[in-house]
Amino acid sequence: MCQAILALIILSLAISPTSSNTQFIHKSCNTTLYPEICYSYLSRFATRIGTSPRLLAQTALAATLSNTRSTLKKLKTYSKTHKLTRREMGAFKDCLEEIDDSAYELHKSMVEMGKVRPGPDFLFDMNSIETWVSGALTDDDTCIDGFSDPSMNGEVKTMVREHVLTIAHLASIALTFVNHYAKG
Repeated sequence: MCQAILALIILSLAISPTSSNTQFIHKSCNTTLYPEICYSYLSRFATRIGTSPRLLAQTALAATLSNTRSTLKKLKTYSKTHKLTRREMGAFKDCLEEIDDSAYELHKSMVEMGKVRPGPDFLFDMNSIETWVSGALTDDDTCIDGFSDPSMNGEVKTMVREHVLTIAHLASIALTFVNHYAKG
């Protein structure tokens, strides 16, 4: 009996950090516009994030940057392997530029987030990060807007929209967590 109780105590101690970590991520994701997407992307990093708002923001930025780079590659490949009209090719060119800008702004945010520390420059640094992530989100939206013309191929619009909406949603999530961390 004593061994069974001891085993349960050890098991509960082993489980509870992970449980509180996942609860932290779940609760945090519920503050975003896209809680399901947030949780599906970030819950796998629960152990790394723990209950740290800073690590949550950094991990959300990293996930967004990684997905943005992946989307950029997919869009480049698609534009080279599919026959596109002149108008679609123009929209693709503009979109690729926007997504490349988005990746650059997210990269700057990641670098700065890795250096920022509480102190006299904290709010200034966090404001810069918020501005860059917001800019990345705007770039994503601008890409999608480029495909709004009704004369564009529905398959092309759908493919771009699906990929770019995912990274726009992730950027929105990252921005929420950066804002939360900045407000402390």
